[in-house]
Amino acid sequence: MASVHPTAVVAAGARLAPDVQVGPFAVIGSDVEVGAGTTIASHVVIAGRTRIGRGNRIFQFASVGEIPQDRKYGGEPTATEIGDDNVIREFVTIHAGTVLDRGTTSIGDRNWLLAYAHVAHDCVVGNDTTFSNNAQLAGHVVVGDHAVLGGFVGVHQFCRIGAYAMVAAGSIVLQDVPPFVTASGYPAKPHGTNGEGLRRRGFAASDIIAIRRAYKALYRNKLSLDEARAAIAAEAGKVPALGIMAEFLETPGRGIIR
Repeated sequence: MASVHPTAVVAAGARLAPDVQVGPFAVIGSDVEVGAGTTIASHVVIAGRTRIGRGNRIFQFASVGEIPQDRKYGGEPTATEIGDDNVIREFVTIHAGTVLDRGTTSIGDRNWLLAYAHVAHDCVVGNDTTFSNNAQLAGHVVVGDHAVLGGFVGVHQFCRIGAYAMVAAGSIVLQDVPPFVTASGYPAKPHGTNGEGLRRRGFAASDIIAIRRAYKALYRNKLSLDEARAAIAAEAGKVPALGIMAEFLETPGRGIIR
């Protein structure tokens, strides 16, 4: 049986794995499911149709699964899904999806969401990302695996942040940030590749060199976007790591930062 503090309020329909720990004054709704090994600290609120996986750590005053901050939301039964081994720090807010999109806000595995980070309705966050303090996503944003958002980053609705991208602190993202790219500014502009992040993630030196060449094709060789896209796609046949960037550039979005 889950360890629930006497002051916590857990609705009758909530499904908690036997080793889940729930701290003082936490509130857990009737349509919530929490997987094994997850700890829920004091004053956390988990609402709505929310599924939380295994081994997560949710710190005090976080709010997960509440209804979206969207004027068009009409009370529909949308959802929030969180994977395994995530760290969700103090005052983080994660809102449920809307029927105007996929209906579900999704967060993958092993992500770090630091204090006051916000994930709005219908966002999709991959695996192994880091959201520094006060990083904020508007609705319908997609964040790829291993991306890093610095403190006080703001991301406009419907933008995409590519895998292994790095967005510097205080930046405002108004268009898509391709994979492997470092971006900063207001609005955010490209400032090279995330070389240090790639080395930390175990990328081979040859792959990092190929990624730098792709960056030059995209931003420095005075190619049109279509020409750069074609060049990167051709290189991806020889360097599989570039397939991530090629696929990203082929997917429609808000247009990439330039």
